[in-house]
Amino acid sequence: DPIDGVMLLDKPLGMSSNAALQTVRRLLNAQKAGHTGTLDPLATGLLPLCFGNATKFSADLLHAKKGYSARVRLGIVTSTGDAEGDVIETHPVHVTEEQVRAACARFLGEIEQIPPMYSALKKDGRCLYELARQGETVEREPRRVSIEEIAVRDFDGVSFTLDCLVSKGTYIRVLGEDIGRELGCGAHLSALRRTRVGDLTLDKAVSLNELEKADSIEAVRAKLLGADALLSTLPRIDLNDNETRRFMNGQRLAMGLEVRGRVRVYDPNQTLLGTAQVNDRGVLEPERLIAH
Repeated sequence: DPIDGVMLLDKPLGMSSNAALQTVRRLLNAQKAGHTGTLDPLATGLLPLCFGNATKFSADLLHAKKGYSARVRLGIVTSTGDAEGDVIETHPVHVTEEQVRAACARFLGEIEQIPPMYSALKKDGRCLYELARQGETVEREPRRVSIEEIAVRDFDGVSFTLDCLVSKGTYIRVLGEDIGRELGCGAHLSALRRTRVGDLTLDKAVSLNELEKADSIEAVRAKLLGADALLSTLPRIDLNDNETRRFMNGQRLAMGLEVRGRVRVYDPNQTLLGTAQVNDRGVLEPERLIAH
């Protein structure tokens, strides 16, 4: 039987997002699967995986805010901005915790970031990291990103933990490097953990180890959240039986709704029907529907 739902995975270190997705897909015996934006192999933490009908809404999370905890090592610059790369510079570190906090605070709000060469962005159809591995560097356009929250903890003289909430497209490796540059000693990320995607948080995530130890497919499937876990920020509209039939036939419903914009829609049995737009006249217009 088809599997629909969202698995909040705590991705292990060293595994690609796609390998994690395929492993969980096999454990669930699911056909259709997708993730909501990749995590680097060296990053751990929250990776929402979508199965069945939930894949229709996975794009929603690509644009969501992301939360991270990163360990920043001052005084050492690497070719990739993280622990995977070669050390290309070392500098003495003579900074106080107050100076670190002040440097980080200067990145709060909208900033310009130059994407790293070691990234999946494409130039003339080729991934930048492929060019970087061949020793090439190409011009990258700065991108506007937003750092909504930034905090420093556990400073030990050369390393600190950076907690941040950022907009789509923000590279935490670059943020770490830029903070190191601001402090005059350089830096790289020694560890990176994603703690949040939109309204989804790590405290509800399960580890691959936990899933692999489950004694049945049913036990693994019991860990799935409903597809509407991806839509929790949208206002909810409940329909009666007649409205449900019309809505699922693609008809617009003149309901005199007060809410505007995108909404999630349910039938009388609390089953998610899909998403819709409410126009300026309060009319419900079907958008992405789930076949039942």
